[in-house]
This record gives sequence, C-alpha cells and structure tokens, in this order.
Amino acid sequence: MEWRDQGLIIGVRKHAETNVILEAMTVSHGRHFGLVRGGRSRRMQPTLQPGNHVSLTWRARLDEHLGLYAVEVTEPRAGRLMASAAALHGLNLLAALLRLLAERDPHAGLYEAASFVADHLDDENIAPALLVRFELAVLAELGFGLDLSRCAATGATEDLIYVSPKTGRAVSREAGAPYQDRLLRLPGFLRGDAVGENPAPSDLRDGFELTAYFLQRDVFGPRGLNLPDTRRAYLSELAKIC
Repeated sequence: MEWRDQGLIIGVRKHAETNVILEAMTVSHGRHFGLVRGGRSRRMQPTLQPGNHVSLTWRARLDEHLGLYAVEVTEPRAGRLMASAAALHGLNLLAALLRLLAERDPHAGLYEAASFVADHLDDENIAPALLVRFELAVLAELGFGLDLSRCAATGATEDLIYVSPKTGRAVSREAGAPYQDRLLRLPGFLRGDAVGENPAPSDLRDGFELTAYFLQRDVFGPRGLNLPDTRRAYLSELAKIC
C-alpha cells in the first residue's frame, strides 16, 4: 500500500539506534504515524522537527501496519519557532490538542487551521487569539461546539458578553445580569462583531478560561485526564509578554 499527502509534524520519537517514529497531522489521512529510517542522521534531523510542513509518502504491506515514511520538507518553520519559548509551548499545545483526535481519522479543516496557527505562533500579537479559536474548533470537531452567535435566553445577537457553563451558549448582558457570577465571560474577540486580531490581555485570559472549562468538562475529564501541562506552560509564557 502507498499514499502521498501533506502533513504538519507534531511529534518525533527515537526508535532503535538510527530511526525515528514520526507523528504528523495530514490532510487526508488524519493524525498518522510512520517509521523514518535513518531519521536520527544529521542530514534528516533538520527536516524531522515539530512545526515543519512536509510532503509525505507512506508505504506498508498492510493498512494496519506502522509503515515507512519518506519525508521532504516543504516549509521549514521549526527553526524560527525555536527562537521563542512561547512559540514552542504553543506548538506543543497545538500537538496536544491534535492528539485528542483518533489516529488516521481525517479532519481536513483542523489540519488547515493547525497549519495556519503554526505559521503565526511566533507572532505574539495574534497567536494567543488563534490558539483560543483553535481550541474552540477542536471542541466543535469532537461534538462539543459552543454556540456564540445569539443569546440563549432572548435570541438577541448583540451585546453578548457571557456564556452559560451549562449549555455552552452565549448570553446577553441584560439576560445574564442576574446570574453573572455563575456565567463565563465571552471575550470581545470571539463575538461576531469583533474587529482586529490584537485583543486585550484580559480578553485573552477570558478566552482561555472559557475553552479550559469546556475542554476539561467535555474532553479531558471524561478520559480521566487533566488539561495538558504544555497549556499551563504556554499561559505562563503568555503572562510575561501580555
């Protein structure tokens, strides 16, 4: 069996003395592993770095086998991401979120989104908001999408500033006023009328608190897991620059 695809490298681990097992998020084959022979060589190491975009050829005798990867880098972004601690933690968070997906299950939309986020992880002005949106996209892809388009109580589409922790639906200022202590904050950059890509630090905190609540309740918690350590590490770096 053989296929060719484009992929974003999200993980590499040693295998035997000279090989590596490569984990990539691909366009048509989802999150997919493969063995790269000689992957630990000096020639291959710059290519096989998380964050790089690559062209992949996968071969195996049977579909269920690990298979072999032939890899050619098409966008070597890992080098510039390594220059920023926040970008590296952001890349690790991106990988942790993608690992919530079943292996070999295609999610072309998330692949495109992850590639776009990876391209901008070293831009501190837009990367945090992109990661919040990516977490929302992962929730939606897993069947736990939030409805932030209109008020759950009144149907209004304006002045939405809360989210119900029960339903994951937006709530307007007026409808939520009596219950504001029990509601989550909806940051401005996630509202339909949001303008620009450079939200205030308080809005970013509200955004990450919003996604954290639903990720823990609906995704990580039921699997017996906590939010990944790399998420806390990213937020710690973010606090230094925001």
